[in-house]
Amino acid sequence: MSNRRRRGLGGGAAALVLASTLAACGGDDGGPPTLTWYTNPDSGGQAEIASRCTDAAEGRYQINTAVLPRDAAGQREQLVRRLAAEDASIDIMSLDPPFIPEFAQAGFLAPVPEDLADRVTEGVVESAIEGSTWDDEIVAVPFWANTQVLWFRKSVAEAAGLDMTQPVTWDQIIEAAQSQDVLIGAQGARAESLTVWFNALIESAGGSIIEENADDPEDVVLGLESDAGRRAVEVMRAVADSGQVSSAFSTENEDASATGFEGDRGGFQVNYPFVYPRGVAAAEAGTLDPSVPEDYDAAVYPRVDPDTPAAPPYGGINLGIGAYSANVDLAFEAAECIVSEENQAYYFVSNGNPASLASVYDDPEVLEAFPQAPVIRESLELAAPRPQTPYYSEVSGGLQREYHPPSSVDPQSTPEAATSLITAVLAGDQLL
Repeated sequence: MSNRRRRGLGGGAAALVLASTLAACGGDDGGPPTLTWYTNPDSGGQAEIASRCTDAAEGRYQINTAVLPRDAAGQREQLVRRLAAEDASIDIMSLDPPFIPEFAQAGFLAPVPEDLADRVTEGVVESAIEGSTWDDEIVAVPFWANTQVLWFRKSVAEAAGLDMTQPVTWDQIIEAAQSQDVLIGAQGARAESLTVWFNALIESAGGSIIEENADDPEDVVLGLESDAGRRAVEVMRAVADSGQVSSAFSTENEDASATGFEGDRGGFQVNYPFVYPRGVAAAEAGTLDPSVPEDYDAAVYPRVDPDTPAAPPYGGINLGIGAYSANVDLAFEAAECIVSEENQAYYFVSNGNPASLASVYDDPEVLEAFPQAPVIRESLELAAPRPQTPYYSEVSGGLQREYHPPSSVDPQSTPEAATSLITAVLAGDQLL
């Protein structure tokens, strides 16, 4: 087990009510049991996969989908409330990886059978396995695995003299952007995306937001005041002060970064794979000159220090099986179907959500849709999950308060202030 793994271990209400009714009635008319899969919003890919797996089940079960709120915090709140009430209608859940330890610790997830855990993790990228693990056990089924890469305009990098076939640092990106007067896109908004950025920086510097986990929140040891924590702040502040970020950098999210990259001053950005199909679609619709996405290329996330490999963000969705489901065995069977190689390749191409299975990145259709697939796979092998802790919401909320706006952070004072705040919140002495 890696050192990183050790550190990490230690439509609204009406639709949901309807889904509950369907799940409760499933099989009452003599038909197959109905499994309800609570999905994160997408372009219809999960509903299509549910239909495929219903057909493949040949009458053993059918899968209905119910869409959760758009934002991750809303998804968590919806599920926590219902699981705390031991809601039997929740069979399968699309879970944001940072929330998995909390759900597992609370007993909301049915234990994954050992033989199934072996099957669904075979050939899966390391970061997705880490993101499905809590207390040394696989507690969720890896589905799709997202990561950020360094998007760049080939013409800009060439003009700046950057060799993008080799690893580059944040300092090099800043210098190149300044020499060409182009934008650096990163997510400076006070939102989960800021935690994602900071976590990638501290992990890339060789540290971790949480150095030591614990069952008792008061015993959690933070790593913000380490050398790596201070170095992460230095990079965040250097980007914010570079003169090459948007005027609205303190509210910039992933979509805003992509918009800036599409503009006349587009140069570099750290962002998810959706950037490429978005640009291609805009060109096909006539709202973006085709020469713009033709100039796109991708590399592994920037390094903080030249000799330390980057640790890109890890995200995506894993599948949890509700502990109170009346059909746990069937739900696990369905989950294994959902995450099949065929379905992961389909979901990657149709919805732009990268696979957790490494073999999918060799699929010809995937490579045609995403020429950057090899970079995405490499990034996922290097990627580091956000802090794996049952108290993730408190930790992330504290980080967003103290590290925002990025132009105000200080390597000497911000880590100390964030540590004090988060420690007080975990001890119950302060509210966010």
